[in-house]
Amino acid sequence: PRGAVDLAVAFHKRGDDAMVAALAELDKASDGAPLRYRDKVTRAVRTRLEVVKDREAVRRGTTLFALPIYAPDGAKLIWGTSDRIWTVLGDTARDFNWYSKRATLSGVYSSTVLYWLGDDSLDHQATWEFLDRRIEDVMRFEKTKAKVRENPLLKRVFAGPEKVLGSIRAPRAVRENDLPGGWTAPR
Repeated sequence: PRGAVDLAVAFHKRGDDAMVAALAELDKASDGAPLRYRDKVTRAVRTRLEVVKDREAVRRGTTLFALPIYAPDGAKLIWGTSDRIWTVLGDTARDFNWYSKRATLSGVYSSTVLYWLGDDSLDHQATWEFLDRRIEDVMRFEKTKAKVRENPLLKRVFAGPEKVLGSIRAPRAVRENDLPGGWTAPR
């Protein structure tokens, strides 16, 4: 009914479905060696971009979702892609971490897409290096958070905010394994 924007939404969701299928195939073909989460996330984002058959369609969709009237649709799609990635990776968070993981990955994914759209390097090597740097940035932040939690003084300073954040729960559908589109959260 909304013309081009609904077509762009359908194209994006088809890409998410293709990513999930490609990741399932990669898991079947793997040698069984466990990957670190950072490697799993990197592989998922990279796979999401690699399943795209028409980069120009992504460019035009991105332009469309940059319009103020369609920006909420674009943000919802990015969040949805991040949610699909974490769900496929087996995320079991049901607290504030459910939100923070998706918000962080949304930033990494969206910035990587924008970089990828302008990347003319051989086999998108510059994009994969950019993605690795973004994941490394997230890991540095996580290491800093861990150090703050270990510091007795800072632990007391952040006890109140952490208690408030700890009371936040994932949406009811996620907690009850009733995800939209027939997804099932791992237990």
